[in-house]
Parts: sequence; structure tokens; C-alpha cells
Amino acid sequence: MTAEPLALRSARELAEEVLFPASTAVDRSDRVPAEHLDLLAGRGLYGMAAPEESGLDLPDQAAALRLLEILAGGCLTTTFVWMQHHGAVRALAESRNRALQQDLRPELISGKRRAGVAISSAVRTGPAPLRAQQVVGGYLFSGTAPFVTGWGMIDLLHTAARDNDDALVFALLDAEENEGVTAEPLDLLAVRASGTVTLRFHRHFVPRDKIVRVVPQEEYLRGDAESLRFNGALSLGLAGRAISLLGEDAGGLPAELDAARDRLVDATAEEVPAARAIGSELAVRAANACAVQHGSGALLPGAHAQRLVREATFLLLFGSRPSVRAELLDRLTDR
Repeated sequence: MTAEPLALRSARELAEEVLFPASTAVDRSDRVPAEHLDLLAGRGLYGMAAPEESGLDLPDQAAALRLLEILAGGCLTTTFVWMQHHGAVRALAESRNRALQQDLRPELISGKRRAGVAISSAVRTGPAPLRAQQVVGGYLFSGTAPFVTGWGMIDLLHTAARDNDDALVFALLDAEENEGVTAEPLDLLAVRASGTVTLRFHRHFVPRDKIVRVVPQEEYLRGDAESLRFNGALSLGLAGRAISLLGEDAGGLPAELDAARDRLVDATAEEVPAARAIGSELAVRAANACAVQHGSGALLPGAHAQRLVREATFLLLFGSRPSVRAELLDRLTDR
């Protein structure tokens, strides 16, 4: 039997000994404890997207997905903030802006500097809420980024705005309010401590040296399935936690979880939306079963069961796409 990678053993220890015991307290807090994020950095986990450079023992994509699953089963809110970081690391690896790459990437990989992401509003089909206008020396960003996570806990924001030619302009911006950027906190159903806000850009000037890359929207969307795949691991982690709390009452759910995990890993790009839907729907059923087993005590604020139900509902909707929603509606309504 192949030994479990060290990174997964380290993540499991952190999830069971620190994250899960504190998860209900985090659920009622206004932000993720800084020490949780520092522990992730101290174990090298901010280098997940660059294992060769960080030295993190993650041999393949399946191991990276399993890492996300383990941490999400410990504390979804902490994992939700941490996972936003890795898009910036990957983006800098592909960037032609060598100065920006050399200046920021080592610190991002180590977790000394931490990033969030604000790209969903620009990549969606239809009119883009966040627009980029090219001007002398750079771009002006105007509009909104509706869901930006980690505000107040991140240093940089991997941001995308769409120009008049339907190209996505990606930049790494300082994660702070100023004359051109304002933040409005959001009161979410779950992960309230994630620092999720709506950002409003008011002709915010982005100098050319902050631009990571410019890519046609159509080209970017061809690789979008991978972000859906990694988001799907969060639901598997939540389902796994509910199953562990159910114990002997879990019935056939553990086998379903194993099958859903294999499906997510093996899915082609075209199959990822269905794999994501399978995991999300499983998380909802497992969390509700956990609540039923727990009884009326699940209605109380400190109960893991009620937190898992809310978080499972959140994961039905987070980072979705029309293809995922269609698959979920088919499963939930048995169409």
C-alpha cells in the first residue's frame, strides 16, 4: 500500500486537532483567526499550487484535491479563505510580467503574503460587472466584484476585468480600500467569518506593472473546468465530516463518498459539472442526515449539525456555473 503523502498527513492532523474543534467558534466569529492561517503557512500549505518550488509533498492533482477535502472537513470557513490564494500563484507562473513574478511569487508560495481573488464577475457570460478601459500607462477598472473573500486577511487581490474586446485583464492589486476601491461586507448564510465583501471600483487606475496577463475570455473559459473541480472538493470534505459524525448511522453514504471522489478526480472537462453536482448533492444529504440524527439539539447555534446544513447549502450555490446548476436541478428534482 502506498504511504499517504506527508502533506496530507500534516493537513489531517491540523484539521482534526485545530480546525474542527474550533469550527463552531469560527462560525460565530467575524473573521478567521490569524493563527489558523499562520498554521497553514507554517506547514507549507500556501504552496499547494507550486509543490516543486514549495517542497510540498503533493505528487498529483488527486492529492491536491484530497488536501482541500481534508481541510474543508476541518473548517470550511478557514479553508474557503485559504483556497482563494492559489489562483494568484498559478497565474504568476503563466505571466509574462517577469518583474511581478519574481517580486511576488516566492512570498505567495511561502504564505508570507496572501492573496484573494476577484475574477468571477468578469468571466461570467453576458455583460461584465467589472470593466477595464485601457489608458496611458495601464487600465482603469470600473464596476463591481460581487463576492470577494478574505478581505482584511489578505495582502493582494487577483482581479480580472473585461475590456471592450472581451479580453480579460488580470492584475494583482493591493487588498485595501482607497479612493478608487470601496468594500461592502456581505452577511452570508454560512462562512460569515470569511471576510466576504462586494468591491466597487470607481475608475481605479491599475498601472501596467501590476498586470499579470491579458487573455481572451473564450480562451480562459476553456480551462475553467479545473476551478470547478477544485471547488467540488469542498463539498466532499463537508460530506466526509457529516459521515464521520453519523458513525454507524451513515449507511451507504461512505461508499457514495468514495465514488464521488473518484468521479471528481477522473472527470473530463465536460464531465466536471456533473461530478461537482454529485458531490454537492451528497453533502446536502449527509448534512441533513447528521442533523436528523442529532435531533432538536441541531437547532442550537453551537451544534456542528446545523453549521454543516448551512454550509452544504452554501456549497450548492458558491462558484457555480449554468452547467452545474442544471445538473443540480436534475438531481434535486429527479427530472
